[in-house]
Amino acid sequence: MHVVYKSSDIRGTVWSMCFMRTRCSMDEYYPVVAMIINRKGSDVNELSVYALAANDGGIQYLSSFSEPGPLALDISEIPQLDGFALLFRAGDILFVDLRDPKEACCTIRISITGSLIGGQISVEDSCRGLDVDDDVAACALLELRDSGNNIMMDDNYMAIDGLDNAGSMKSRIICSWSWEPDAVRGRPRLIFCLDDGEFHTLEFNWDIEGVKVLPERVHRGLPCRPLLWMNRGMIAAFVEMGDGMILQLEHGRLVHKSAVQNVGPILDLAIADYHGEKQDQMFSCCGMCPEGSLRVIRNGINVEKLLRTEPIYQGVTGLWTLRMKRTDTYHSFLILAFVEETRVLSVGLSFNDVSDAVGFQPDVCTLACGLITDGLLVQIHSKGVKLCLPTTYAHPEGAPLTSPVSVVWYPDVTISVGAVGQNIVAVATSNPCCLYILRVRSLSSFQYELYETQHVQLQYEVSCISIPEEDPRLRTVSSAVGGGDVRKRKGNNLAAKVDVRMFAVIGTHKPSVEVVSLEPEEAFRLLSTGSISVNNAFGAPVSGGIPENVRFVASERFYILAGLRNGMLLRFESDTSKDHYFPGSFYKDSFTPCVNTPLQLIAIRHIGITPVGLVALRDSANADIIVLSDRSWLLHASRHSLAYSSISFLPASHVTPVSSVDCPSGLLFVAENCLHLVEMVHGKRLNAQKFSIGGTPRKVLYHSDSRTLLVMRTGLTGASCSSDIVQIDPNNGILLSRFKCEPGETARCIHIAKIGSEQVLIVGTSKSIDRPMMPNGEAESIKGRLIVLSLDTLGSPRESSSFIPISNLSSSSHTGSFPEIVGYTTEELSSNSMCSSPDDVCYNQIQHEQMAGHLRSLTHVTFAGAVLAVYPYLDRYVLAAAGNTLCVFGFVNENPHRMKKYAVSRTRFTITCLKTYASRIAVGDCRDGLLFYSYNENLRKLELIYADPAQRLVGDVALLNCQTAVVSDRCGSISVLSSPRLEVSESPEKNLAVHCSFFMGEIAMSIQKAAFRYRLPIDNETDPVLESAYNCVVASTMLGSVFVMIPLTSEEHHLLQDVQERLSVHPLTAPLLGNDHAEFRRRGIPSGVPSILDGDMLVQFLELTSEQQQTVLDTAPSGKGPLRSISIFQVMRTLERVHYALN
Repeated sequence: MHVVYKSSDIRGTVWSMCFMRTRCSMDEYYPVVAMIINRKGSDVNELSVYALAANDGGIQYLSSFSEPGPLALDISEIPQLDGFALLFRAGDILFVDLRDPKEACCTIRISITGSLIGGQISVEDSCRGLDVDDDVAACALLELRDSGNNIMMDDNYMAIDGLDNAGSMKSRIICSWSWEPDAVRGRPRLIFCLDDGEFHTLEFNWDIEGVKVLPERVHRGLPCRPLLWMNRGMIAAFVEMGDGMILQLEHGRLVHKSAVQNVGPILDLAIADYHGEKQDQMFSCCGMCPEGSLRVIRNGINVEKLLRTEPIYQGVTGLWTLRMKRTDTYHSFLILAFVEETRVLSVGLSFNDVSDAVGFQPDVCTLACGLITDGLLVQIHSKGVKLCLPTTYAHPEGAPLTSPVSVVWYPDVTISVGAVGQNIVAVATSNPCCLYILRVRSLSSFQYELYETQHVQLQYEVSCISIPEEDPRLRTVSSAVGGGDVRKRKGNNLAAKVDVRMFAVIGTHKPSVEVVSLEPEEAFRLLSTGSISVNNAFGAPVSGGIPENVRFVASERFYILAGLRNGMLLRFESDTSKDHYFPGSFYKDSFTPCVNTPLQLIAIRHIGITPVGLVALRDSANADIIVLSDRSWLLHASRHSLAYSSISFLPASHVTPVSSVDCPSGLLFVAENCLHLVEMVHGKRLNAQKFSIGGTPRKVLYHSDSRTLLVMRTGLTGASCSSDIVQIDPNNGILLSRFKCEPGETARCIHIAKIGSEQVLIVGTSKSIDRPMMPNGEAESIKGRLIVLSLDTLGSPRESSSFIPISNLSSSSHTGSFPEIVGYTTEELSSNSMCSSPDDVCYNQIQHEQMAGHLRSLTHVTFAGAVLAVYPYLDRYVLAAAGNTLCVFGFVNENPHRMKKYAVSRTRFTITCLKTYASRIAVGDCRDGLLFYSYNENLRKLELIYADPAQRLVGDVALLNCQTAVVSDRCGSISVLSSPRLEVSESPEKNLAVHCSFFMGEIAMSIQKAAFRYRLPIDNETDPVLESAYNCVVASTMLGSVFVMIPLTSEEHHLLQDVQERLSVHPLTAPLLGNDHAEFRRRGIPSGVPSILDGDMLVQFLELTSEQQQTVLDTAPSGKGPLRSISIFQVMRTLERVHYALN
């Protein structure tokens, strides 16, 4: 039950408020709230105190406090000091006594205006008699902003298009503050950050003489908003338009610990498949001066590429790493299996071939291998199983013998698959279909026997075997997920031992997944079975449903993963009782009858078109898993259902974790006949590499011929120019060439155009640092230039920048079989990534002598307005928008030095963007919205064809074809506008039709059409490829988000819209705060206009179990008619194909 109290006595704008603990009795007033209120017509803010009266339940005014001086901005109660509050003002802090809420007074004034670097803020006992700063007080009439800093600025809705450092501060303002959560009793501490980047702490000490304030300056950096003081002295500091920081307070100083990535705002982006990995990268302009940076954003989990061999590893069939002992921190051996060969390499500073010293048979293809017990390795091949004790040459803890100890077990038939576990080996044969269980025992010193304990004939051939890395009899739930002990689940006897049968998971050609007992004292026992019967959306059986890999996973509840040969991934679970982790058949001493417990198919995912491999990141049953198909994925083991993320790396055939002193968390991939040593960057939400290039990067273009980036920067602090265009190598952030604008000139737009056989860069500028348009949308009287730069002299990145040799990882002189390893280039000082150490340099001052040359100007034209948009047209013209004027330029005889104006047209308001598609010209202005033009070459005339039906301040536009455009506005919406074909007799000024819209809640500054042309995992090769794979729209926003939009057929849209409506109301997937999802996404959209579907809402369907998915589809949204029957397979097929294409 919620009770709402209202009051109409405030009559003003509430800037800040906080609850107060006072001396008032709860029977009189409770609660008490202090508010900073700006009254209409007043030039100062006042502190007012209100309370809920106990007698009548109404909100009652108690008192007010207004002190002459700076503008009051914020208020906070002081923890542990009941009745005291801090009033933050522009230039000082007031210590306010509110113990008697009817008599508020100030006792201490803390001045922050006179503090210099290295100095301390001053504390005064009284705040009486302060002078009024009229300039600051007048700001009370301004519109509310997110922080006090913004309040003091001359801000409007076009601020992002204007100056990089707009506004000047009259007083030092506290931009953010936070209280220490675990402060000493009676000594609360506050940390705050000023707008100039100074961090201070205030300690309040209460004794018999009153309150004493102890200030201390602890850091100087970037202005942060907000701050969060966490436990153990850790402080999270967030920069408004740059990367945040994790700081720690040590010995009176803040120490940088790590970075918090922030890519917002994204002012522009360019998309390119730069490395040829079939994964598009986004080169984005992020942040603003002084934290402007260029980011290389890629989808999926980032990997740090460390080493790469030469491409000589053709025909690799298996890849494993082994330890000498189970307790070893690092791996000792790397095993490579080929079609008719096996090689064993040592893991360390150099990879040496130690096959002879380990004892593995080198002329066979190894099917599986592992550590059976400390010091003893097992090799499984088609002819037998070999037990090996390596010598000291292979490992310091090996046998002190001249040759390794080895024992071989031979079956009567050919072995097809096998697995090695702790003190056990399991192998299977195909004809006949048998399963053998082997164990090892010591006969004497350096003498061992490999013997058979079980032998059973199966009905179906075994396709794969997996033995859990941990002994399940010793594992508890706490070791798996950090929960309680399994022993406690069995009863109150805490000393009782959990005796779980040893088991293995096998996949069969039935096809099925089965759990079999490996207990030596028992006969062969089938503990659990899961049948594989997967149909596609059309009801036909899916071919290739045989398991390629199976794996047992211990999470909050255990489950079995099965990777099939057709590219599908399955998850099986089993019903268990409330007090048991496993079904009754898994327990040796269970009173439950030992019957075959069925495994239930919980989730199905189609993640590729090649067989699925499963490789754990650690030797643990609850480790995350690398899933290999035609793409690499990371499966999060502890997540519900099947939750996985793509790994930003080449398609790989094999992978294994490798841990060494130099690389404790490495992964070794086999891709493109090379071995790649990489390291995953965990805990990173966004895969982005950062290059701090100075100033504010506003536009970026990818030049495919030179494989470099062209970046337009503003807000530079150098004396020679404040804006330029630079060419950057995306490998390392090195500047290759540069064009400097004239002093006082600012570059506004750039684009690449082709004139004849020559490529040029078209640049639009303004000859003033002022904003190019008025707040009402009309153009300012500012001159500008259209400049043509030559791109023929662009320098290309050095070929040697891709890979450099690493001398200490060269091949060994012992055998020479492992070639020299080649490493990826190390990043320059201008780059930064989330795995960097806190001491890494994030910014590199540009040195002119580092650059290969300068971009050369060919010609230029001066305009009466600022040139805000340029674009090539029909491969022979250039469009330029200056103010509200749209011009068409051509080049005489395709000579870039001879530019000629052919046509001019004018709009009512300032033009902000231009795009073309074939003969169509899309113009976006800051008031009339989107306009379609065409150019008549014979008449040399621009003609208006279509106009926007609504007024909108256009952020950007992208043309999908001659009739359809995607446009964003500065209110946070994005819309698709289309035009029917225009008949000759019809009026040329016919409104565009709004096809569909979507409220993002963020302003999209850049919209681009993109194509994802990679093969999708389609069951039937004759199925048409989704149009979504070829025609997408990518939008970047001011808050740093990237939206990807894809077109759907009407049938697909209707299907997914029904699913979205049910997801938005189901308790598992509805908005957490209970908001109306449909109302939010349709905000500002005219009635009757369809809404673009919300992919973030729909993707939740993929993370649900099959049972939960069916429950969602059975949920009826309120106010709707009878439910339409929807097939889970139909929804999954559509969502998975889209999800695969975009990931």
